[in-house]
Amino acid sequence: MLFYTIMKPLVQVALRVFFRRLEVRHRERLHGAGPLLIASNHPNTLMDPLVAAVNRRQPIAFLAKSTFFKNPILRAIMESGNSIPIYRRQDLETGAEILSPAQLEAQNEKAFGRCYDYFDRGGTIMIFPEGNSVSERRLRPLKTGAARIALGAEARRNFQLGLRILPFGINYFDPQRFRSDVFINPAEPILVADYAAQYRQDPEAAAEALTAEIRTRLEQRLVITVSDEEDELITQVERTFGQHLIQDDEETLYDNFQLSRTLLKASRYFGQHEPERLAELRQRLHAYLQQLAQMGLTDDALAARGPASTRARRALLASGRLLLGLPVYVYGLINNYLPYIIPSWVARRATSEAEFVAPIMLVVGMITFTGFYVGQTALVHHFTQDWRWTLLYFLSLPVSGYYALGYAGTLQERRRRLQALRLFGSQRPVMEGLLRQRATLLRLLREAREAYLARTS
Repeated sequence: MLFYTIMKPLVQVALRVFFRRLEVRHRERLHGAGPLLIASNHPNTLMDPLVAAVNRRQPIAFLAKSTFFKNPILRAIMESGNSIPIYRRQDLETGAEILSPAQLEAQNEKAFGRCYDYFDRGGTIMIFPEGNSVSERRLRPLKTGAARIALGAEARRNFQLGLRILPFGINYFDPQRFRSDVFINPAEPILVADYAAQYRQDPEAAAEALTAEIRTRLEQRLVITVSDEEDELITQVERTFGQHLIQDDEETLYDNFQLSRTLLKASRYFGQHEPERLAELRQRLHAYLQQLAQMGLTDDALAARGPASTRARRALLASGRLLLGLPVYVYGLINNYLPYIIPSWVARRATSEAEFVAPIMLVVGMITFTGFYVGQTALVHHFTQDWRWTLLYFLSLPVSGYYALGYAGTLQERRRRLQALRLFGSQRPVMEGLLRQRATLLRLLREAREAYLARTS
């Protein structure tokens, strides 16, 4: 239980820094009393259990593949995080475990027994029925293990245990990028006892039916694309024009989630009924984004904000804030740059698999920031020999670092807008052409939305 006594507060802070926004819908479902089995999609390896663990008050035990337990150091970490090993047949086929099929079955029966005991104590267990983690907006076929564990636990108590399964949808908006967003979307829990009669007649059929219900509820809580081409189009529209397509003044991650699902449905509708409209939009969007990239611009740099009469004043105020905040930014940059840059450097060299980038950055970041903060604070105390200055310096490190992070984003935004203004002076016809492309794309998107809503309402 080391994770919950020592590491959980650190991970909570790390996740708040790593993600720009982490939003949980229907939080009461996640806080329901146990026994509870959380069945989640698995797009981002270690990040998936962490975002669940820090958002549920009750400790969670995790079912993890046995290969994670081979290394003594990794095994100690997994066990401290309350993990239970599961042995998979494919691990035998690749030689990852030296076990016969009979031994594998015996080990898994032992693991199932640990799960049953945990549920008897009102505990919570998290499982990933897809089996593997792949960084894409898909939901691969679900294994029946989650359903078999849940039904076995209930059958042992004559279906009086009260075990529920919580389908747990995790939606990352850009899983590899620091300061991206994650939307947690739990479904309505499933009462396992509802499958008692079917289980008594045919346990295998009951497990298949329960697995199908878990999948149905997960599908309703996720953004699921069917091809790389579809995913690319939806992602480009979301990131480029999402703020123009959401009607609410207060944009939430749930709004973004709803937009993504609507865009998916609309693209499939037009792909079937008006493919030429979809092809035109895809072609124009690709050309627009390609030209923006060539000129070192973003769509946001071209977007007009508010009435023209106030733009100069707002630009002046923004520049004034940047100027006043520059000393704090420089202080935060000097004191936080190395622990900030090392995690991304390590992640780029440690793996080429997208789903491992964010977990490596998070773990290395926790180590580097802790180590650098302790070392820098000790150095300051060595020179000042005054605990008040030492404490003040220590408290200034995370505050100035967080400020520097926000300042850098604002500075980059201002530079891009100034770049756009400069290009308007030196390449006005090209920039006016870009604005026309942008206006055409927004018009096509609005017309497509109106046509889709009119024909499907």
